[in-house]
Amino acid sequence: MALNFKNYDTENFYDELIESPGVPRSGARILVERLETLDDADILGRQKAAEAAMYNMGITFTVYGSDEGTEKIFPFDIVPRIVEAKDWEYIERGLKQRILALNLFIDDIYHEQKILKDKAIPEDIILSATSFRSQCVGLDVPRGIWCHITGTDLVRDRDGQHYVLEDNLRCPSGVSYVLENRHVLKRTLPVAFEASKVRAVDDYPARLLETLQFLAPDHLSSPTVVVLTPGMYNSAYFEHSYLAQQMGVELVEGSDLVVMDGFVHMRTTRGFQRVDVIYRRIDDDFIDPTTFRADSVLGVPGLIDVFRKGRVALANAPGTGIADDKAVYAYLPQIVKYYLDEDMILPNVPTYVCADNKEREYVLANLDKLVVKATNESGGYGMLVGPHSTKAQQVEFAELIRKNPRNYIAQPTLALSRAPVLMGDHFEGRHIDLRPYILYGKDIYVMPGGLTRVALKKGSLVVNSSQGGGSKDTWVLSK
Repeated sequence: MALNFKNYDTENFYDELIESPGVPRSGARILVERLETLDDADILGRQKAAEAAMYNMGITFTVYGSDEGTEKIFPFDIVPRIVEAKDWEYIERGLKQRILALNLFIDDIYHEQKILKDKAIPEDIILSATSFRSQCVGLDVPRGIWCHITGTDLVRDRDGQHYVLEDNLRCPSGVSYVLENRHVLKRTLPVAFEASKVRAVDDYPARLLETLQFLAPDHLSSPTVVVLTPGMYNSAYFEHSYLAQQMGVELVEGSDLVVMDGFVHMRTTRGFQRVDVIYRRIDDDFIDPTTFRADSVLGVPGLIDVFRKGRVALANAPGTGIADDKAVYAYLPQIVKYYLDEDMILPNVPTYVCADNKEREYVLANLDKLVVKATNESGGYGMLVGPHSTKAQQVEFAELIRKNPRNYIAQPTLALSRAPVLMGDHFEGRHIDLRPYILYGKDIYVMPGGLTRVALKKGSLVVNSSQGGGSKDTWVLSK
C-alpha cells in the first residue's frame, strides 16, 4: 500500500498535517487514521469521484493570456487542510483587528486624512497610489463601512508563524470554491469529517445576504439586493452566478440597471424595480462611466451620484482599493497602531518599499533572494520569485524598478508551509496558503476556514489558479 504517510517526507518544511514521518499533528490524527484504513484503489476512486462532481457542478474559472477565454475545472485535492481551534482563534482575532483598522484608515483617507497630517505614514505613498480615487474624497458610505467583504491571504513560515501576505478588498473571489469544496468533501470523506468535528461554512451565503441588507436605508424592511457582474466572460462568473443563486437574489449586468428619478432600477419582465443594495463584482474603473472610465460599457451611468446621495448601497464601496495597494500594506503596523493603539496581532511579511531610496538599493542588490511584486497586480502576475528566476529576469525587473519604483515592493522568500497532496500513487508535500473571508456588517464575521490554495507544481510557491494552482477543503476544528 503506497498511499500512507509512513514514508511521507516533510523535507524540513512546516507541514499542516504531518509532524514527522508517520506522525500526524494532533488535529489531523482522526483524518490520517481514517485514510490509512482505506486501500489505494478506494482513495484514488474517491479522488476521481470528487473531480467528477466538480466537473458536473461546472466549478470553473477562466484562464486569460495564451489560452484566451479558456474555461478550466479548478483542480481539487481530497486531503483537507486542518486548522486546530487554538490556531483559528488567533487568526480570527488578528483578522478582525486588521479589518477594523483598514476600514478606519479608508474612511480617514477619503475625509480628514489625519494619518497623513500626523505623518504616521508617508503622504506620497497614498496619493500616488493608482487605486486612490479622488472621486471618493468626502464620500459618506452607509453605516461608515467601506470594506464589507474581504479575502485576506495568509501564509505560514517554517517556524509555524502565520503572516498576512496581502489584503483583497476590491472584489475578492474564491468563496464559491470554499462552499463547493466542502459540499464535495463531506460526501467524499464522511466518516472522518463527522468525527473531526469540523466547523460549518454553509451559512456563508445567508450571512453575506444579511451583511448586504444591513447597508440598505433604515426605512426599508425588505431591501432589493442584486449581484452586479461584468458578464459571462469574466474569470469569476461562476462565482457571481453561484452566490446570487445561493442568496436568492438577481444576477445583473450593467445593461440591466438604469438610473431613473434619482434611484437605481432593474429591468424586469414586469417593468422597472428599484434596487437598494448592489454587491458589485466590477472594479471601480468600470462601474460608472460618468464618474470613472468614460469608455466603460460594463457599468451604470449615474450610479455614483445615486450612491453619494445615500439612495443605493455598494459593496464594497468604491475607493477601498487603496487598502489593496501592496506599498500601503507595508505600513499596516503603523495603521493599526494609529487607529486602534494596538500592536498588530497577525504580522505582515517583512516588506521593502522600492519608493524608499534605501530600501530600493537593498532590493536591487538582492533580487536573487527576494520576491518582487507589482503593487497593484494580482493573480500571480507582475512578480519575480528571486531564487527561481534567471539572471535575465532579474535584469528586466531591476530596470522596471528603476523606471517606476513606486510600483514595486519586495519581500523575503518564505519557506511556505506545505500539506500532503495525492500525486498518482503516493502523497507529496505541496506549498499552500489560506484565504479566509471576512464580512463586515452589523458585526465582523470571519468564515471558519477559507480557500486553501495549493501550488500543484513541485517546489513552486505560486498558488494562484491562473498559474496552475489548485485547492483543498479547509477544516477548522471545534474546541
